[in-house]
Amino acid sequence: MAKSIKNKKDFDLSSKILKVLSKNINKSLNYKQIASKLNIIDSNGRNQIIRDLKYLHSKKKIKQTEPGKYKFIGQSNYYEGTLDMTSRKTGYFVSPELEEDIFIPTNNLNKALHGDTVKVYIYNKRTGKKPEAEVVEIVHRNKTQFVGVIDIQANFAFVSTANAKMYTDIFIPKDKIAQAKNKDVVLVELEDWPEKADSPFGRVVRVLGKQGEHDTEIHAILAEYGLPAEFPAEVEEFTQKIDTSIQEEEVLKRRDMREVLTFTIDPKDAKDFDDALSFETLDNGNYRIGVHIADVSHYVQEGTILDQEAFQRATSIYLVDRTIPMLPEVLSNFACSLRPHEDKFTFSAVFELNNRAEIVDKWFGRTVTHSDFRMAYEEAQHIIETKQGEIPAIISITSEQQTIEQPIVDSVLKMNELAQKLREVRMKNGAISFDKIEVKFNLDQNGEPIGVYFKEGKEANHLIEEFMLLANRKVSEFIGKQKKTFIYRIHDEPDQDKLFALQNVISKFGYNINLKSKQGISASLNQLLKDVNGKREQNLVDTLTIRSMSKASYSTDNIGHYGLAFDYYSHFTSPIRRYPDVMAHRLLQLYLDNGNSVNQEEYEQKSSHCSSMESLASSAERDSIKYMQVKYMQGQEDKEFLGVISGVTEWGIYVEIQENKCEGMVRIREIKDDYYVFDEKQYALVGQSTNNTLQLGDQVIVNVKNADLVKKQLDFNYIKKV
Repeated sequence: MAKSIKNKKDFDLSSKILKVLSKNINKSLNYKQIASKLNIIDSNGRNQIIRDLKYLHSKKKIKQTEPGKYKFIGQSNYYEGTLDMTSRKTGYFVSPELEEDIFIPTNNLNKALHGDTVKVYIYNKRTGKKPEAEVVEIVHRNKTQFVGVIDIQANFAFVSTANAKMYTDIFIPKDKIAQAKNKDVVLVELEDWPEKADSPFGRVVRVLGKQGEHDTEIHAILAEYGLPAEFPAEVEEFTQKIDTSIQEEEVLKRRDMREVLTFTIDPKDAKDFDDALSFETLDNGNYRIGVHIADVSHYVQEGTILDQEAFQRATSIYLVDRTIPMLPEVLSNFACSLRPHEDKFTFSAVFELNNRAEIVDKWFGRTVTHSDFRMAYEEAQHIIETKQGEIPAIISITSEQQTIEQPIVDSVLKMNELAQKLREVRMKNGAISFDKIEVKFNLDQNGEPIGVYFKEGKEANHLIEEFMLLANRKVSEFIGKQKKTFIYRIHDEPDQDKLFALQNVISKFGYNINLKSKQGISASLNQLLKDVNGKREQNLVDTLTIRSMSKASYSTDNIGHYGLAFDYYSHFTSPIRRYPDVMAHRLLQLYLDNGNSVNQEEYEQKSSHCSSMESLASSAERDSIKYMQVKYMQGQEDKEFLGVISGVTEWGIYVEIQENKCEGMVRIREIKDDYYVFDEKQYALVGQSTNNTLQLGDQVIVNVKNADLVKKQLDFNYIKKV
């Protein structure tokens, strides 16, 4: 009787046999032919092939066409897709060919890791039992570098990661430890996973520092996602040689708008200024508003090492305590940044609007501009609220009381009025208004968190947002209607299953979504977000609603932007920090010059890369926030906090503290006032003796049990339900 393949140490041979037969799907092969293709020449190896052929035949993975000859049984139970690991050392096989994800037990993973592209065999596909999958081939490793803590023994070392989805540690031979010291945080590269080894073999690529130290943990976050911490020396050197002066020869090629009133509105601590607005009142009573964007493509020429580096990065990364820019500082903070009282090369979208905020005329092209004034959002908001230009010291960029000149005050007020009308039309058309509260930290001079504050969008933010949206929309519409290849920012309609799941949760708070039509969904989602504003469940409902949405991405295939209710939309307004905007500038200029449409496939690949890098950057940014939240909560073990249950699972509840939005877990076994069981239908833990429920949105009192900086994880003690 053949041994179970699940426990075979020679699984690799079985999968290699399957691979040979699947590549010769129309042929029948005997053990000698298979041995030849696998370069196996010894008798032991050939005997093992004979045994494995009999086993695979018994499992109906291959068929015997004549004595001693075997053939692959089609593709009916074999699929290619992605491995999605759980934190319990089991996984799920995900494939667009399948309606649902297929469970993979631990002993069927066969050395595949989270995110790997794998080929699997699916059991019980037609028997009515719950199907399970077994990895038969690793087609492509998702990643080969991992961050972890090294444990050095006498003759070898192991590296263990904090990633719950990495189910194995990594064996490091003594001669591949590099300069690492015991318990250092290191970056390791997988090199091999020998057939009979329980763990993969690797080598230390880089020592990141001592575990728990601030810089070590921030660099570990970047390394975990394969993101750079600094620019290569040759890129910095190349950038330093770029002529960043405003040359008259170049000025003559552009529309000169230096005499038009122009200003920037940005966060108080901003260092790079992508965009500026100009304002004029025309003789016919209309308004000419210019959206002026840093002309990065003038300095970042296609094909240079600077351009290659910018493309690889694709985006700036905004960690809690630092920014990892897409472009070196000489460009991002100086030459390209629209700093006040400096002439700058810009790419502009200039609109003539009437008093109803309707577009009467538009113009796109390269310009030279001069910002007359720099404002912070707080200063612009003060003007909007008071209709005055006297700025108190507490919100002034200069930290001293100042008076903003009347022409700028009048421009801000009129532009705000027009922005509100643009927003009103957008919302009527079905746009969804996400104004989710952002958690920000006050840091001391050493980057340590000393306080938490919340950032929410006000009218001044909406003013800038509406004119940036207008430029992005009209640029993409201008090119889209020419049927030429362009890079769009697309957002698909929400998944119905996710909306039903959202409905299930929010109904517990007395809210509903109208799922009957696209317009009804948008209107009811907006109403939901409005209704929860200021309520204890706001952050929970906001988060769940965002999760129910599809993810926005870049593509040359324009399907529109559901969340903004635009048929055409692109990213044009932030080329200092986003590479797709640089591509949009180049393509717009090409088409303004009557150039031919570019190769769509090439730009689709570039779009896909930019989407992937954006996702990695977002993950790193989230991890840095989690890290800082854990750091902020260290030393507060004796304090009790009021929180809201933000998640319920079979292993416990997640609680978000109301005063600082820090989230942690209370494990089910540590809730002592009863024996609790997870009720999936109620999204609740139910006490078996008291029938007490702990469900989404409930207020509870907790304190900090453990703050683990390495895992970026908070554990809470449950004290009581409020």
